[in-house]
Amino acid sequence: MKTQNKIILFLTSIFLAYILVFSGFIYFSISDYSYTDFYKRLEIRAITMAKIELEDDQDINAVKEIRQDFLEELPNEKITIIDLQRFDIHSQSSLAIPISFLEDIEDLERAYYKEKNTFYSGIKYHNRGRDYLVIVSAENYYNTHHIVYLRNLLFIALLISILIIVFIAWFFSRRVLMPLQIIIEDMKKISTENLNFRLREPEDNEELRSLTSTFNNMLNRLETSFETQKNFISNASHELNTPLTSIIGEADVTLAKERSNEEYVSSLKNILEEAGKLDKKTKALLFLAQTGYDGKAQTFTSLRIDELVIDVKETVEKIYPDAHIHLDFDLLPENPEKLSINGNAQLLHLAISNVVMNACKYSNNEKVNFALSASDKDVVIVVRDKGIGIPENDLPYIFDPFFRGSNTENFHGYGIGLPLTRNVINMHKGNVVATSSQTGGTVIEIKIPIAL
Repeated sequence: MKTQNKIILFLTSIFLAYILVFSGFIYFSISDYSYTDFYKRLEIRAITMAKIELEDDQDINAVKEIRQDFLEELPNEKITIIDLQRFDIHSQSSLAIPISFLEDIEDLERAYYKEKNTFYSGIKYHNRGRDYLVIVSAENYYNTHHIVYLRNLLFIALLISILIIVFIAWFFSRRVLMPLQIIIEDMKKISTENLNFRLREPEDNEELRSLTSTFNNMLNRLETSFETQKNFISNASHELNTPLTSIIGEADVTLAKERSNEEYVSSLKNILEEAGKLDKKTKALLFLAQTGYDGKAQTFTSLRIDELVIDVKETVEKIYPDAHIHLDFDLLPENPEKLSINGNAQLLHLAISNVVMNACKYSNNEKVNFALSASDKDVVIVVRDKGIGIPENDLPYIFDPFFRGSNTENFHGYGIGLPLTRNVINMHKGNVVATSSQTGGTVIEIKIPIAL
């Protein structure tokens, strides 16, 4: 069932239940009041008739005139006067009035009785030392006509109310859900061809504005991911195609005519060199793709980050013998447990080595500060160099595959090291942040959660 239909059904049910309860209360209240009121009318008639029939004074004529002028004749109205000195109510059943009703009048001096739609009202009247029972009966015209009219009126009002409620519920649900329908229609327009399309944010609905803002942020991330993927494919194709073109061109030139052994050896060396570059790039791409997974297939163990840092320093110094790496342990925590993390030693070694080697390479073997510290939640590794730095416009893209800064043309590289580092650190639920200036070098900060 559609949400709009659910809203209509829910609102209609709620208001219908309220109207039924309210109408029932009115109906039964007025019905009960009509009974009480009619009994009072009959009682007034009984008192009036007692005065007319039993009193003998000058005011009787006035009472008769009042009765004739203001008390209309009721349907099947009957008046019965019983002299208790002459009439035994316990032995007489010819009046078609229950003896219990007559006894109630005699004992309580007034009583009421109802049989079907005929109402009885009786009083005990005292006159000149004698007791009389005065009983007036009539059909309740108000109950048979007015209450039926009220019931029909309430029923018609109920039907009209249902129509009005359904219309209001439909209008309300349509007005409430219209912004959602607009969002749905806009979402249907989005495809890989127009990821730059953004949803309209409503001005008067904070919840829907938050929803559309969340969708737009998601679209921003998707657009960035698609653009990154396109750039990755384009750059990968270019990086792999360059050595392949060199290999094919060198082979074609060599085979174009007969050559000397020295020329063949030189060509084979060139081919071997380009094939080596191709092999390195292919392996780097495969490893970069593998580290892009969520890490569930990787083996994580408990390890000490300070031991890993020392091992990284020794490895980098073997690759760059002229490097000057200063290991800074001044901020190590007193509690050695804060240096324990859960991770893959090989992958972390590779990720941190990439950062340190970049620092050595782009600073021309100037001093590189390699510091380790820890907070209550993370171990923190900071690599600081005084090299060429990263231009401000390039800084947002340094973790994109194959991206190289605009000032690195004199340095050999593939643009895979930092993306690989970011993937490995993400696998370990950490993060890596780079800050730089072209005058003050580069600072890379890596945070990895400690083992709890």
